[in-house]
Amino acid sequence: MAFDSDASVAFAEVAPYRDGAVYVSYYSGSSEWERHPNGDEVVMVLAGRTTVILLLDAMEERIALAENELVVIPVGVWHRFEDSDQLKVMTITPQPTEHSLETPAG
Repeated sequence: MAFDSDASVAFAEVAPYRDGAVYVSYYSGSSEWERHPNGDEVVMVLAGRTTVILLLDAMEERIALAENELVVIPVGVWHRFEDSDQLKVMTITPQPTEHSLETPAG
């Protein structure tokens, strides 16, 4: 994810899981686009709030998430986080992860 400061300090790998890992992160701000071609990603908000944007058929679908809410992002779907506010999130993220600074074509 791309943030105003060094994002590497915002993320910690908790445990390996299948072909990826369980991560916990804490930050505010927005991220770049990403997708996972080898599996679904589980995103659960532990504290704070965010909006997850899914790119489905070239249309952006916004999902507001608050504490104790989760979303499963389907395999291969481009997504990003917007307006995260003191977000503490746990993800189960398959690898590899592809990134894009620009909105992908679909």
